[in-house]
Amino acid sequence: MPKFEVYMDNSGEYRFRLRARNGQIIAVSQGYKSKEGCMKGIESVRTNAPIAQIVEIEEVHKEETEVVV
Repeated sequence: MPKFEVYMDNSGEYRFRLRARNGQIIAVSQGYKSKEGCMKGIESVRTNAPIAQIVEIEEVHKEETEVVV
């Protein structure tokens, strides 16, 4: 079963990682100063991921352009 793991990193910030069913880490969060902020980050992923667009970033002449897939 997929799961979010909440942990404290070496700098004392909270982070979460998302593990797939096979145990592979498929996403890692930014650092959060509080556990509450980290939990809100997880809820944001749960809410926004189903509706998020896939955007491929391509480098063109040292400028980034977005390509919506």
